[in-house]
Amino acid sequence: MTTLFFIWGAIVSLNDILIPHFKGLFEMNYTETMLIQFCFFGAYFLMAVPASLLIERIGYKKGISIGLITIGLGALLFLPASWAVSYPLFLFGLFTMATGSVILQVVANPYVIILGKPETASSRLNLAQGINSLATTLAPLAGGFLILGHYNSPKEAAAAVEGPYVGLAIFAFVIATIFFFLKLPTVLETDGVKVKGNVLRFRQLRLGAIALMLYVGAEVAIGSFIVNFLGEANIAGFAEKKAATYIPIYWAGLMIGRFLGSAILQKASAQKVLCASALASVLLLAITILTNGYVAMWAMLAVGLFNSIMWSNIFTLSVSGLGKYTNKASGILVMAPVGGAILPLLQGVLADMPAIGLHLSYILPLLCYVFIIYYALNGYKPGANELARVEASN
Repeated sequence: MTTLFFIWGAIVSLNDILIPHFKGLFEMNYTETMLIQFCFFGAYFLMAVPASLLIERIGYKKGISIGLITIGLGALLFLPASWAVSYPLFLFGLFTMATGSVILQVVANPYVIILGKPETASSRLNLAQGINSLATTLAPLAGGFLILGHYNSPKEAAAAVEGPYVGLAIFAFVIATIFFFLKLPTVLETDGVKVKGNVLRFRQLRLGAIALMLYVGAEVAIGSFIVNFLGEANIAGFAEKKAATYIPIYWAGLMIGRFLGSAILQKASAQKVLCASALASVLLLAITILTNGYVAMWAMLAVGLFNSIMWSNIFTLSVSGLGKYTNKASGILVMAPVGGAILPLLQGVLADMPAIGLHLSYILPLLCYVFIIYYALNGYKPGANELARVEASN
């Protein structure tokens, strides 16, 4: 099961390599280049509900194979896209791969929970997330080595993506075949009755969905601009290939932080740890904006360490105390990665503005973390009598 977390982690972090590569290949500005993240993470918003309906119809086991096959087909679309040197076709391939990732995410978490004792479910999820972070650390290293470089023609540059993505497709098809023949336990609903009620009436869920969307958006935006930011003359002046070797440092911070966070959260509350992490992220991004050179570079990269626990903590606080409405509330939160589509695009718009530029555009993720601080201090608190009002509306 952890291979599923590894696959979609690799796909997400490879986007950070495609961004500078396609920016040069298609001679685009930052806004146009950020359509890569817009198409990828937009799938989480558009396809989350269809993916859930598909799983209800075909079951969890078949859903895993379908998700992996969809990822493989999306990766294979990079072949005709490179032959035609077509940016729209590349984007369609990314959207297809993201759709497969959405299907896997709908399936994977319940399976990881039931494959063992209930009291150790949390440790299994932490392990799976750690494997995900391992992929986001290793994939940019391989992708930067295989894809980035100097090319003599657009055809040659476009062809550079063929090998890595065909390899990813083959790997996805092999894992899909293995899962097709595996005997897996049946995932049963804990409640046979469909729960009714507007869960968005819960204050901590409404604000939590916003906080989660902003967190994903900030995390993806920072990762998306690493290569270009480190290439700035006033930061490090690195060539693309060298700058790409620093992407794993950002994502490795998440991996390290997740393992550390699992220990820290045994002693401290999710709310306090979330507040401290968001505050640290604000301070680091303020240093990034106000300084130059290696100080700005390392401050930006260090944000990854404090991003690590935000997803799980915001998610937990958002559904805390919702009882039978927890599953329905979780379905709302599954769409939160749409922030990864919107925020990088908006930061790209800021980076293209002559009066702002790439360096100052980091004010956008900084403001995202300011809202998360608010959520950790006050937004997570439930409103008065909300549960009773939702019950009364049924």
